[in-house]
Amino acid sequence: MTPAARLQAAIEILDQILDGNAAEKALTSWSRGSRFAGSKDRAAVRDHVFTALRCRRSHAALGGASTGRGLIVGALRDAGIDPDTMFNGVGYGPSELSDDEGLTARSPASAAEGLDIPEWLWPQFSDSLGDKAEATATALRHRAPVHLRVNMLRSSIDQAIEALAVDGIICQPHAAAEAALEVTEGARRVRNSEAFSAGLVELQDAASQAVVEALPLRDGMSVLDYCAGGGGKSLAMAARAKISLFAHDTVPRRMQDLPIRAVRAGVDVTMLEPEALVRTGPFDLVLCDAPCSGSGSWRRSPEGKWLLSAEQLQELQDTQGEILDLAAQLVAPGGVLAYATCSVLEAENSCQIGRFMERSSGWTLTSEQSWLVQDGTDGFYCAVLTRIDADC
Repeated sequence: MTPAARLQAAIEILDQILDGNAAEKALTSWSRGSRFAGSKDRAAVRDHVFTALRCRRSHAALGGASTGRGLIVGALRDAGIDPDTMFNGVGYGPSELSDDEGLTARSPASAAEGLDIPEWLWPQFSDSLGDKAEATATALRHRAPVHLRVNMLRSSIDQAIEALAVDGIICQPHAAAEAALEVTEGARRVRNSEAFSAGLVELQDAASQAVVEALPLRDGMSVLDYCAGGGGKSLAMAARAKISLFAHDTVPRRMQDLPIRAVRAGVDVTMLEPEALVRTGPFDLVLCDAPCSGSGSWRRSPEGKWLLSAEQLQELQDTQGEILDLAAQLVAPGGVLAYATCSVLEAENSCQIGRFMERSSGWTLTSEQSWLVQDGTDGFYCAVLTRIDADC
């Protein structure tokens, strides 16, 4: 495919997404129907689509319309490329721009539009981050780095780097976490690499790894990953201490990949249905990686930025509060309750912990940390609380 043809494919996919189709579904459908497209073509089209989604508001302004063509025109202008060099109908590329389309560039009308944050969310976003709001929003407009966690049960940092290099994957240590690597070359080869298949590494953001490092894990503990999902933090905890590890999720199908991942990593984990929680506990440590807005990971899932509403954000906060209250009942006296989100919004983070402390006696806040997108990781938050009273 020519560069222009890739843009045309992105335009068609974006129009499907703007009509309400999920991005991954639209991309998969295009890929299956475009057997002529090679791996580099598919990767390039995907990059065009996700760049447009990350910068949807500003590119719509620069492109003159919130359409597939408008977003791609805006992306070209943002990159300093004259759209007429690509919109010329040559080689299956986009047709020429016409005056009737009205795709005339304009400057963003507000800070939120220029930084690609929903207008309704900007006051809360900026209040949460203060003088770091612009830098955070700007970072969210760009592609996320690819991070790996070296599985110290099977490898060392140097051994993992060497093993990955055999498959053309170049990595370097990342400062956010002890076992973190950043992939600088060959990221799309990771899942098919021998190092990945052998359980030497897992795909996991460095800040997500740092959250686990913030937990007071020690040998012999009984640990529950209360909102386990795919189990990334479960596996990371097991690699740091010899623990009795349990995983739970209110939607068990979210954990369907965990048994396979655990075997690959050399980890024993017991998955618990809701009714088994009380009779299995209490636990020395309960981690709640709570469902949230995902605002700290919008580089990876930019659709979430535009699908989130004020009503949904409130519902998420209600759910987070319920999770904290339920999980707290499963913590042994003297045990630890850890709460984490991949959000940068105070309402989901420190405010949520503040509300929990107001309604719950017998707890002390041991530590509280945040990680910011502009520092090279996803945006994350973690609070660690210790139970100091048997009656919570």
